[in-house]
Parts: sequence; C-alpha cells; structure tokens
Amino acid sequence: MNYFMRESPYRSLIVGVNTLVPLYNEKKMPYINFDNAATTPPLVSVLQAINNFSPWYSSVNRGAGYKSQISSKLYEDSRNIILNFVKANIEYDTVIYVKNTTEGINKLANRLYDKDKNSVVLSTDMEHHSNDLPWRDKYNVDYIMIDKEGRLSLKDLENKLKKYNGLVKLVTVTGASNVTGLLNPIHEIAKITHKYNSKILVDGAQLVPHASVNMMQMGSPEHIDYLVFSAHKMYAPFGIGVLIGPKDIFTTGEPDYKGGGTVDLVTHENVIWTTPPQKEEAGTQNLMGVIALTSAMKTLKEIGMENIEAYEKNLTHYAISRLKNINDVEIYGSIDSSNERVSIISFNIKGMHHSIAAEALAKEAAIGVRTGCFCAHPYIQKLLKLSKEDINKLSKASDIPRPGMVRISFGLYNGTNEIDYFITALTAIIKNKDYFIKKYSNKT
Repeated sequence: MNYFMRESPYRSLIVGVNTLVPLYNEKKMPYINFDNAATTPPLVSVLQAINNFSPWYSSVNRGAGYKSQISSKLYEDSRNIILNFVKANIEYDTVIYVKNTTEGINKLANRLYDKDKNSVVLSTDMEHHSNDLPWRDKYNVDYIMIDKEGRLSLKDLENKLKKYNGLVKLVTVTGASNVTGLLNPIHEIAKITHKYNSKILVDGAQLVPHASVNMMQMGSPEHIDYLVFSAHKMYAPFGIGVLIGPKDIFTTGEPDYKGGGTVDLVTHENVIWTTPPQKEEAGTQNLMGVIALTSAMKTLKEIGMENIEAYEKNLTHYAISRLKNINDVEIYGSIDSSNERVSIISFNIKGMHHSIAAEALAKEAAIGVRTGCFCAHPYIQKLLKLSKEDINKLSKASDIPRPGMVRISFGLYNGTNEIDYFITALTAIIKNKDYFIKKYSNKT
C-alpha cells in the first residue's frame, strides 16, 4: 500500500475544502471534515449542474409547456441512471424517490405490511435505528447477532431462518455499518435468505457512496431484492433518497402518502390509483435533488467506484495503522483487515468522555468528527459491553453522561496529510488529557 499519499487527488472536485473556521482562541484554520458518514459536502459538478439546469426548471409531469416537458423527461430518465449505477434490473425494478434512506425504509415497511401477526422481519444487532424502528410496530422483529468484534453472524442468520420456518418476510441488513464501517457480505446473505424463500433489503446509505454495488439479476441467488440510499451521503445535497425494488410490489394497495400525482381517477366515492413509481411519489417532485444525485453519480462513475473504494481503503488502513499505536485509544470493530470496512472508524480515549474528545478536536484543531451513538444504540451498547444494569441506570437517569464513541469517516477528498494532522492533534489531547477534561467537562 502507498502510505506516502498526501493531499487527495480528488480534492479539487469538492466545494468548500479550504473553508476557514474559528477555533476556541478565535483564530481561524482550514476545516478538516472527518464526518462524511453523516453527510458529505457537494461536488463542484453537482452545483454546476444545478446552476445550469435552473433556467429550465419547471413542473414535472402533466405540464404542456416546453420547460415542463424538459423537466419531466429529465426526471423520468433519471430512474434508469440510478438503476444502471447499482446494476439493477431495468425491466423488473423501479426507482421510487424519497427524502432519504429513513423515508425509503419506512415506505417499504408500510408497503410490505399485510397484518399477518405471524410475519417476522429479521434485522440485525448492528443496524441504524432507521432499519430497526420502522419494522417494530408491524412485524415480529428478531435480530441477527454479532460476534465480539462487531461482525454479523451468518450462522445465526441461517439458524433464525430455520427457526421461523418460512415466516420470515424480510431480512433487512446494512451494507456497511455506520459505527464501525464493517462491510456485510450482502450477496452471501442474499443466497442464505433466498434459500429459505425470504427477501432481502440492503440499507445502502454507507455502502453506495463508497463501493461498487451490484444488485444482480433476477433469478440469481445473490440478487438484492430492495436497496435504499441517500444522496446527501454521496456529495449531492438537496434532499433526495432512493428506494429500489420490484415494480409489482407497489402495484396493489394504497400509497402511504396520498395526494397529487398518485391517482388516475378520483370521485367522491372512489379512487383509482396510478401505476408505480408515480403512485408512491405524492406532491411536487424534488427535481433539483434528482439533478444533483444523477450529476454526482456521473462524476463518481467517471472517477470509477473501484478507484474510490481502493483510495478510501488505503486511507482507512493508514489511519488504523496510526491509531492503534497510540496509547489510550481503543478502536471498535474488527481491525484485522481494513478491506472489510468502508472509510469509518470509531474509537474512544480511555479516561475521557467521547464528547470532550470531539469538542477538543473541533475547537483546538478545526477537525470535525461525530460523537455519540450514531443512531445505533443497541450496536454501541454491545461494542461497549454495557450490561443490562448499566442500560437500566441510563434509562432512569438523564443526568448520567451518555456512553458513546468518537467517529471519524473519510470521503474521497480527504488525504493522509489530514490524517497525520489529526493524529498529531489527538496525541496532544491525550498528552494533556486532564487539562482538556477540565476545559470542556461542562459539556458531558
């Protein structure tokens, strides 16, 4: 591996990389963004695409005007761009636009709900709340276990599929953990899932921006039945997300949001719903979000997702190699091979609350990181080895400092020079631990 990279070769493609931010002492420094798992800055090409299209922006579908026709065509043609990006089946699958991954999963949970009290959804111990909570009030939910290093147990997956003997309606699993970055073998999971006549949903929020994704063709045991992801994590703001799945699943039944664009005919006594995907996209469509996402995909495809994946794995391997040699730093999740994770690393400094470490990095070094439980409380609790008694105490006392971690996450524009600077800052914070605890302790 090449550990002598410095500045990212893709840095110039990103907006705002040289922005100055104030420190605690009011001096200003260039911002280092290591919070890309939460959201990414926009690509230059995305903002250019938005500006270039703005004069043509108009209503989507049913408008007879020239601008409306242009807008409608771009909006509808974009679905094939999305399907091609993840190698979905254009004839069989459809793209439904939503606000984000969370809305996409909620939409699918509503769509699949059949009021069968015996139906089971298998989630996992490592899921984001968005791939857990939407299922709880509609299905019997069980959770695939993790091992001591935070990896998903495929043995437990198969055991649970056998245990429920055909009652599992869906196996829903993250493609990559937003806590540890650990990758799940989604195609192997799909093979096991289909063996027991169930379907698989992949939460691709942390996977699609960082690796090549292939939903595979229908009929393949490795086929991914449903995929969701968000544009704002792949350099395209403006609030768009994607739910991909078989078109026929959305043909029957009522949409969860009802209104303009979802109907073919309405009387006071009856409603005839239109066909999917339009049936599932009530109200005015987020055309600008679609323009942003497809522009981002074009740029990412030009770079090559395999190149982005290799580059970010190099960054991650380099960061882990430096972090694991620092006393008092504990890294979570398997670190045996950085090839088994996307560019996310979570850690703690022994004897320092995670919020203090994050605030010190921000206010002393202009480094933006994430802190807390990252909307994955059960996974964090297991990784931190919290007992039921510990969790019970936390649930009863809001004044107890909340457990959690510090998370760093890289984008294609980050470089080893930024990691070196981060390691220097982190080492200084650890060396002066008592000073920083006292300085920022009121924040815990």
